[in-house]
Amino acid sequence: MRPASLDEMAGQAHIVGEGRPLRRALEAGHLHSMILWGPPGTGKTSLARVIARMTDAEFLPLSAVMAGVKDIRAAVARAADLREASGRASLLFVDEVHRFNKAQQDGLLPYVEDGTVTLIGATTENPSFEVNNALLSRSRTYVLRSLDAAAIRSLIDRALTDTERGLGERGLHMAPALRDELAARADGDARRALNLLEIAADLAVDSAIDADVLGDVLQEGPRRFDKSGDYFYDQISALHKAVRGSDPDAALYWFARMLDGGCDPRYLARRVTRMASEDIGNADPRGLRLALDAWECFERMGSPEGELAIAQAVAYLASCAKSNAVYNAYNAAMSDARNQGSLEVPMHLRNAPTALMKSLGHGKGYRYAHDEPDAYAAGEQYLPDELAGRRYYSPVDRGLERKIRAKLMALRGETDN
Repeated sequence: MRPASLDEMAGQAHIVGEGRPLRRALEAGHLHSMILWGPPGTGKTSLARVIARMTDAEFLPLSAVMAGVKDIRAAVARAADLREASGRASLLFVDEVHRFNKAQQDGLLPYVEDGTVTLIGATTENPSFEVNNALLSRSRTYVLRSLDAAAIRSLIDRALTDTERGLGERGLHMAPALRDELAARADGDARRALNLLEIAADLAVDSAIDADVLGDVLQEGPRRFDKSGDYFYDQISALHKAVRGSDPDAALYWFARMLDGGCDPRYLARRVTRMASEDIGNADPRGLRLALDAWECFERMGSPEGELAIAQAVAYLASCAKSNAVYNAYNAAMSDARNQGSLEVPMHLRNAPTALMKSLGHGKGYRYAHDEPDAYAAGEQYLPDELAGRRYYSPVDRGLERKIRAKLMALRGETDN
């Protein structure tokens, strides 16, 4: 069911639709190197094959997972022979191009630059991180999107009726509602939809793909989730930002999505604990304790009982008062610690356990806070002289930090402007 033309491509109208730059270039016969970036099953390989067909270029496929230097040289040699013999262009398609190391990617550059091959690299990973800048600068990046249910439903319909490339010759019957269910469960992956459809066709009784057959086929299959790729970081980013944005519903959804996709709950517990300090802080210190308690609950009870405790922490953190004052204060203090050099501890703050140290002035003039009114030595300096007066922690006017803010201002004799 691979598309034979751009019009047969499922989805990706933003790239190959009428009037789009890639389509115009191809229709004009202008072949250029490119990186196709998108989730599995969105048509990266299919698009590369269509491009080769449209431009009458030799299609030279390589898998970065399996190919080595010898395979690259063989493909380049084939392309050079074709260009010398007939002037025909060659399209070198490298699937999973991010799996090539830097040396392998650099090895392609001379042949891309001199026109021996036009490179199309396919990747599920962010090319900004996984593809060398030199290669990126010589290619154009196109982002392929997950297919929506309508696009996959259209593909299923074609597969069931196409007698040459699909299952049309079998005369299969499948109710529209079941086709919709299969399209939805494919989770944006055309390859997965066709694989599931083929399995269902093999299990069909009397040429009918009924609810029982489809149910057996769809028993397994978590949502798309890559434990080390962009989807992982996009989803944890969405969870964190939903908590920060005080949206418990969205936070619980992304938490559930990650669990459904196979994320380790311990990882989520660790990140939730981080959120409690970074985004809630002293506005509600109970958040940190609740996050730690949830983590401990999971360690004691395991799954699925322990996951509910983490969900409780997620909902609480998303709902309570927010402050990043401690987070900002920590970063500012760490910046000074790293960039200001080894500033001396003021003499009055130094330890003086021996007579020699006392004779040298260690601890001289130190005011013991508990001997002062309200246990506060007004005007005492605790920072190095070079940083005197520096402020890192500025409590917000929310939650418990409102009281902390008022307390500190009162001690310092300050008022709100």
